[in-house]
Amino acid sequence: MQESDYQKLRELIKLECLRVESEPIFTLSSGKKSNIYINLKKVTMTPSGLMLVSKLMFDLIKPFNLDAVGGLTMGADPIAYGVCMYAYNQGIEINPVVVRKERKSHGTGKQVEGVLPKKARVGVLEDVITTGSSVKLAINAIREEGYDVVGVFSIVDRLEGAKESLEGDIGVYKSLYTIKELL
Repeated sequence: MQESDYQKLRELIKLECLRVESEPIFTLSSGKKSNIYINLKKVTMTPSGLMLVSKLMFDLIKPFNLDAVGGLTMGADPIAYGVCMYAYNQGIEINPVVVRKERKSHGTGKQVEGVLPKKARVGVLEDVITTGSSVKLAINAIREEGYDVVGVFSIVDRLEGAKESLEGDIGVYKSLYTIKELL
């Protein structure tokens, strides 16, 4: 029996990206301490890992007919570029969008970068989602530019309140894996 791409990526994440300690020694972006740390850049920044992520994330977003995907730099950047390249190879044009944590203080002062049609339908991507606070920054910035945020799509949901926090803000919330599936 051939291992599915979903199983391959799960095993790769478990092997390369997941650290579990007996005590909460890791500080997450939310400021919370945890005994579990996931660094998906060890997968999204390698050709073989990014190919798996791109294919599986494309399959996740495909039903929503998005014009663009992206999110807060830096975690979402490789995923967005990979998904867009994968989609293009499937004959579907989806553009990447990059969201800075804050507006530039020079040039045009933009916070959101991308080549998007007016009122573009955007899927916000996240590598690991915990409380949803980081993804809310991306949602708000994208909406300020006049784009329609269709949903949030992540690789891993830590199951620490993001879905509940985002209810009412978005129509779709999907993750490839939950932390329970990786432990």
